[in-house]
Amino acid sequence: MKIHGRIVRPGAIVPGYVEVDGPAILSVGESAHAGDDIIVPGFVDLHCHGGGGHTFTQGVLEEAAQAAAFHLAHGTTTMLASLVSSPYELMRDATAAYRPLVENGTIAGIHFEGPYLSSVRCGAQNPDFLRDPSLDELAALIELSGQTIRMVTIAPELPGALDAIRFLAGNGVAAAIGHTDASYEQTLAGVAAGATVGTHVFNGMPPAHHREPGPVVALLDSPAIVCELVADGIHLHDGTLRFAAHATGPDRAALITDAMDAAGMPDGDYELGGQAVTVTGRVARLARNGSIAGSTLTMDAAFRQAVGAGLDLVTASAMASTTPARVLGLSDQVGALEAGLRADLVVLSPDLTVKQVLRSGSWV
Repeated sequence: MKIHGRIVRPGAIVPGYVEVDGPAILSVGESAHAGDDIIVPGFVDLHCHGGGGHTFTQGVLEEAAQAAAFHLAHGTTTMLASLVSSPYELMRDATAAYRPLVENGTIAGIHFEGPYLSSVRCGAQNPDFLRDPSLDELAALIELSGQTIRMVTIAPELPGALDAIRFLAGNGVAAAIGHTDASYEQTLAGVAAGATVGTHVFNGMPPAHHREPGPVVALLDSPAIVCELVADGIHLHDGTLRFAAHATGPDRAALITDAMDAAGMPDGDYELGGQAVTVTGRVARLARNGSIAGSTLTMDAAFRQAVGAGLDLVTASAMASTTPARVLGLSDQVGALEAGLRADLVVLSPDLTVKQVLRSGSWV
């Protein structure tokens, strides 16, 4: 099977085709009759709490499977299931419940956004569940997970945080810095300990100041860090998104949705981590204090937002697929349109709306 269009590859857009043989890409070639469709690698979302009225945050397998299916229809062929700050028992039960979804490829793993976060910068995280990092908890979860846990967000200024980051890095789990009130120096200490991701940079952290650059500048400027960016025009102004992408380069920026179950659903009342959320005009906010509570974003919409903000297709594709795949250690499987990789791709119309999604060589 050959899929024709303008093929977005690392560093170039090539009029041609992607030839698929079973679940893998057989070849990518040039053609004079490619047509106007734009072909990009399947999107890779590092940070998503749910969508389509279904959530990842409660540890229910059927809910998680439905949330993943919703985002797959929007082009996300690889994703992490993100939980919010929770009691240990929920973290444990979700780890066990989601193992089958990882083993069958529905999700690529679990991301724990918390509970080891700053109470000052907790945002929409439930303050009742916040606590200092626990090596005992992390060790027990990793032992249970069978490599299901792929990322944990930690505030590096907390007692025991640097040891936790070292422990995660030593066990093949990406340590992310986020929901933090850390200074510039404390953030760099977290990077030195082995952190490799900045959780939704700019959000859940103090703003940069020229005399106290804080986490924002430390993360944007650290070569080891991939910075997550929520490209919905709400979490980040388009100018900030463009600035951040230029500051890091596409190899260190990852588009994420940070979506909650309200993605793809009507405005109304929802729930996140045991807290009431109201969605109005696609903006999700905590009912109790108005804090932004995740997003209603999908990765195809994030891709369009990034291009609309002035990023070219090659850059946006790297941020939506190639770079996040590398964060997960999956560059040899997904994230680009290259021979030998899994046949995951999205066919976009010229206005960047999704026409078709291919995952493992099968049309969704």
